[in-house]
Amino acid sequence: MPTRFKWSLVSDERLLDTRVCDLPVRIKGSFLESHIKRLYSELNDRGIRFKPHVWLSADWFTPDGVPGFAIPFYLAHPRLAKLERKQMLEIEGGTDFECMRILRHEAGHAIDNAFRLHFKRRWRLTFGSFAQRYPESYRPKPNSRRYVFNLEAWYAQAHPAEDFAETFAIWLQPRSNWRRRYRGWPALRKIEYVDEVMNEVAVTRPKNRARRKVETLPEIRITLREHYRRKKQQYEFKWPAYLDADLRRIFSNDPRLRSRTTAASFLRSIKREVEEMVAEGTGVHKYAIDHVYQLMIERAGQLKLRVAGGREQIRREVMIMLTVQTMNVVHSGYHRIAL
Repeated sequence: MPTRFKWSLVSDERLLDTRVCDLPVRIKGSFLESHIKRLYSELNDRGIRFKPHVWLSADWFTPDGVPGFAIPFYLAHPRLAKLERKQMLEIEGGTDFECMRILRHEAGHAIDNAFRLHFKRRWRLTFGSFAQRYPESYRPKPNSRRYVFNLEAWYAQAHPAEDFAETFAIWLQPRSNWRRRYRGWPALRKIEYVDEVMNEVAVTRPKNRARRKVETLPEIRITLREHYRRKKQQYEFKWPAYLDADLRRIFSNDPRLRSRTTAASFLRSIKREVEEMVAEGTGVHKYAIDHVYQLMIERAGQLKLRVAGGREQIRREVMIMLTVQTMNVVHSGYHRIAL
């Protein structure tokens, strides 16, 4: 794609056929620039001289041993952000608030790598073994008070490294009132540790100052179409046969109701509203929720179900079913290990 290409005239199909390495985007002058400056300002306010380096890539991530982190390309241009929303139903880090939450989290990883904090005995006693193998999925305990809550889906519970990064993000956030917010929680001990260790290393020179970058945009030669195909696979799961009973409980397959609205049609009509409410209540990625819901619609059509009762009652039952099944996906292993 030529550098001077008029973004407003680019169709989704043409964008999807564009290689990631050919995207003419950069951090300077984008939505990201002011947020990165804000992150550095927050670090300054905490007396931390070290500033992680950043670069554009396909997703948010901090490579092992690197005192810097990658930021997804779609945040560097509004046209790409629009495509991200269309493909994934949300823009991770697309608001000021969420962008800063993730930047603080990634900064935690980078600073951990810079000062090699996870080699410290107290770090291991507080968070666990950094060397613990990263799981392909994790099973969070939503009611646990042993972890802070910064990113959605109880991400601190994914791995000791994520626990530290999430705790660091809460500590760094201005006016977070963490002492009051987490009073009485076992998680408070973790924040207090971060407070102590950062005061110790804040003005020292980091042991690791390498400016290495991993999977930069020029290195990613797949198309956006292939990128999104792979990304969507992270959130997919198979429809368990026993869930047919739930659909039959909410809707009816009585042949005498052929004149009534089909269940599939009704589910489509309330789709956006229900998915928004479940996403807000569970913190699970909208694409994962949408995948569950699309399977509900597809299966309702296959079972030839129809609306038999009051629509408001059915809407509530659908929302409960979607919430329960979404949480079942989470507890069976939430496949979102990327930050």
